[in-house]
Formats: sequence, structure tokens, C-alpha cells
Amino acid sequence: MDYLKCIESFISATESGSFTAAADKLGITPAMVGKHIQMLEKRTGCVLINRTTRRQGLTEAGHRFYLYGVQILATVEDADSLARHLNEEVTGLLRISAPVSFGQRILTPILSTFLQRYPAVNACLVLSDRRVDMIEERFQIAIRIGSLQDEGYIALPLPAYEMLLAASPAYLDKHGTPVTPADLSAHNCISFSQWRADHLWPLNGPQGLVDAQVSPRLTVDSGEAIRQAALSGLGIVMHSRVVLQEDIDAGRLCRVLPDYAPVSRPMHLLRLPNRPAPLVSAFSEHFMEELAKPANAPEPY
Repeated sequence: MDYLKCIESFISATESGSFTAAADKLGITPAMVGKHIQMLEKRTGCVLINRTTRRQGLTEAGHRFYLYGVQILATVEDADSLARHLNEEVTGLLRISAPVSFGQRILTPILSTFLQRYPAVNACLVLSDRRVDMIEERFQIAIRIGSLQDEGYIALPLPAYEMLLAASPAYLDKHGTPVTPADLSAHNCISFSQWRADHLWPLNGPQGLVDAQVSPRLTVDSGEAIRQAALSGLGIVMHSRVVLQEDIDAGRLCRVLPDYAPVSRPMHLLRLPNRPAPLVSAFSEHFMEELAKPANAPEPY
């Protein structure tokens, strides 16, 4: 039994004075109005309406139930109105997952401007280089760098994540500077564990794509750890321009094989497959607009 429909039929019949008028108002048959009221009377154990062929009237129980029924329907309408309002407003808590380095250097400033623009929004930003389960961990948005698995999410393409090779001046002074991709096999290399297990670094060079074989001294699952290892002089890294460019500009790191650009990694904004709430849509649009600005856009090779 749809309890609310039964109450609605009872209220409508009481206010309109007949089952027929109530049926016209609700878009159902008079027989269905009568059935709803009968089911309501069965549930309450009370006769609510005395009805003859010529007239109808509320019993004492019916009168009291009518007053409560009006309140019930009004409360339901208030709840529906609130839900519609929330569904139209950019408000609430936004949970986002992103890789650590990208989140620190690119996403956080963009998220900050979004929160300033929408004061009714709060955000929880979780930075981790692992691949999160959005449903299990209650994320509305995730930034994913690298190839996508078929996880059923909506994937919005973002500008590719540009990569480069670098090492510290101290390392290059001690071990020499590679001249060709083949030279990397004789060097200490630092590799990101979540990218490729075969330890091949794909490089675009003057003759096209080359897979450089490396033997990592260190394999790690943190982008910031890779940067720190390079700064300490451990070896050569393949990492993003976003992470390394400031160190290169400051002279703490040097470009290695600048004529051979590592293949950029695809990047996507992931959303859940259901229709996005205004909060999610608003942030997605804001993020993509900000990311496209020159200060944040990936530089060409």
C-alpha cells in the first residue's frame, strides 16, 4: 500500500466533497479513491468517512485524521521542495581524490578558487598515488593519470600530463650524461611502480618512438619520493614537468636527453555514472576552465 497516496486520496475526497471530484483532481478513478480510503481505514482500524448515495461526512476519527493528514502532506512537500532546492544549488561536501604531486601543485589552487566562488561548498581533498575505488570510498570526483581501466566511471579527458627526464648535477658529474636512450641502461634510474612493470621508458625522439630499457635502482609508488631521490643524487628520473620544472629552473636538477621527450601520460577527470549533482558539474566545469589557462596548461614538447 502506498500510504501517502491513500492519505492524498482521503484529503482530496474530504476537501472536494466527493470521490468523483477527488478522482478528477488526482487523475485516477473514483473506484481507486474509494480503494485508497478503504486501505487507510483498514490500516487505522477506524471508519474515517460516512458515505451514502447522496452525501458523505467525516467521522470523529476522520476529522482528527484529516488534521494530521494535512500536516503529513505538508511535511512531504517541504521535504520535496528542500530536495529540489539542494539539487539546484551548488552546495554541500565535495570529496575529491587526486595524485599527490598534481594535487599539491595544480589542483589545490584551483580548488581554492572554487571554494571562494561557492561559499556554501566544503571540500575534502585526499591526495594519494594509489588508484582509489570511488564508490567504496565515497568520492564524487577523481583525477586519474595514466591508462584507464574499464571501471564504469564517466571519464572526461584533460590535457595530457607531460613528462621529462632529469637528474641532479652531482649525479651527472659523477656518472656522466647520457647521449642516447640506449645509454640509460648503464645508469641508475628511479621508476614509478604504478606505470610499467617491464621497465621500458617510451621516448619520442628525432627518429620517432624509442623504448629505452632501464634497470631501476629504486622503484617507488610516490611522485614526491621520486623527486626527492633525484634531488639527493641517486639517479635519473622520468617524471612530470609539473613536479620537476621548478627544480630545473633553480638548477637543482638538469634535463637529460632533452631531444627525447617521454610520451605524455593521459589524464582524466572521473565522475560516477549517475547524473551529476550541480556541485559536481560546477566543479568539473570550473576545473577544466582553470586547467586550460596558460598558467596551468601543459607546455608543448
